[in-house]
Amino acid sequence: MATATTRRRVLALAVGGLATLAASRLPANTLETADRVVVRKGERRLYLMSGERVLRSYRVALGLTPKGPKRREGDFRTPEGEYRVIGRNANSDFFLALHVSYPGPDDLRRAAAEGVRPGGQIMIHGLPNRPRKPLDYYLTRDWTNGCIAVSNSEMVDIWLMTPNNTPIQILP
Repeated sequence: MATATTRRRVLALAVGGLATLAASRLPANTLETADRVVVRKGERRLYLMSGERVLRSYRVALGLTPKGPKRREGDFRTPEGEYRVIGRNANSDFFLALHVSYPGPDDLRRAAAEGVRPGGQIMIHGLPNRPRKPLDYYLTRDWTNGCIAVSNSEMVDIWLMTPNNTPIQILP
């Protein structure tokens, strides 16, 4: 029986292999690189942008309490503001994960003034690697602790098209 670590390593290798295979079989201009990500929480949409042009658009699931900006750790809200992709995790509990730079300086100041912890570990990610609910649950409702979630196939596109340090604008 494979351990969780072994399964994650196999998954990471598979994703890397798929990315390499896709890149080698697709024309060079098929997957453009996004120069920014825009999330419109009210629309439940994530847009990969190049200038003013939408490269891709995806339906997203947000935190369990989707209205309003993240105020503190454990509030189940998705932040609002200007952030960046600051890293990636192929060994996440979810299918691939891009780390969002929350909390930013403004979030830290606000949290300190309110005497609360701002929270962290906000990601753009796919579905859980060990789902606890039926697939329909994850595809039709807000279910994260504050992250931005998409389907696994969409996450592969986002992973490949969004380099580190890409700006992310999260709007109400």
